[in-house]
Amino acid sequence: MTAQEISRTHEPRAATIAVQPGEPLTQGSGFEALSFVHRQLDGLMDPLIMVDHFTMTRPTFGPHAHAGISAVSVLFEDSTGSFRNRDSLGNDIELAPGDLYWLKAARGAVHDEAPTPGSRTHALQVFVNLPADRKLDAPDSLHVDATQMPVIEGDGHRVRVMTGKSNGVVGAAPPALPLTILDIALQAGGRFNHQADPGDASWLLAIRGDVEVDLDGSRYRLGPDAALAAHGVENIRLASGDGAQVALLSGKPLRESFVQQGPFAMRDAHQLEAVITAHAAGELGSLD
Repeated sequence: MTAQEISRTHEPRAATIAVQPGEPLTQGSGFEALSFVHRQLDGLMDPLIMVDHFTMTRPTFGPHAHAGISAVSVLFEDSTGSFRNRDSLGNDIELAPGDLYWLKAARGAVHDEAPTPGSRTHALQVFVNLPADRKLDAPDSLHVDATQMPVIEGDGHRVRVMTGKSNGVVGAAPPALPLTILDIALQAGGRFNHQADPGDASWLLAIRGDVEVDLDGSRYRLGPDAALAAHGVENIRLASGDGAQVALLSGKPLRESFVQQGPFAMRDAHQLEAVITAHAAGELGSLD
């Protein structure tokens, strides 16, 4: 894959909302996804680079490296069995349904994730950009057990605060920049309101069902085949007539240029070349 340079404006955006279609992605016989990537929206996903909404039933990708980003695995509660996560930080964890794993790869880390035999993993794989001055940080990680996540319940909704905060409820703090990740279940007729911090970028995807979304008074109907990306929106109101599940991710956009090649997103071409060379020399670690 060739490197791609991504330019970003440093000027704050006024409230901007865009619909983002998913791109079907299949790998072998055990991985199916709907993929959402930053190039579709010219930076409106920022600080997100990519989100794959996937199901995986067998090992697919094998050990691989990341650098300049955080790779975040958001498991949904309808997963079955376990999802084994190994990385060059020395972690070897069988993630349970509903868990979250955050790998801050930074200057480089190797990891491998795969369902254990007989398991089915339903999840999001999220690439979160790191700012230029933190791309060469030491790698770090965070495992959030589903049983330790705070839950908001009321008015036909149940919301797992996987990281960040909502409605005064505070979840885990990521090992990189702050990011709120909510797993929102709406019953038939259910409603939920989230207040984003001023200047945040928010990204929403219906995991199942259809949901009515009100973003500062602009209304949309959202299904699982498309996402909504918004900058500068603060009042996010969700409602569903028949019931739905929604993932909401919200954080400060970086508005920085970067150069991406596959799982590497570095400050510039020189830094990208350096990390590719380091990986080839085995300097990003191993899973031995």
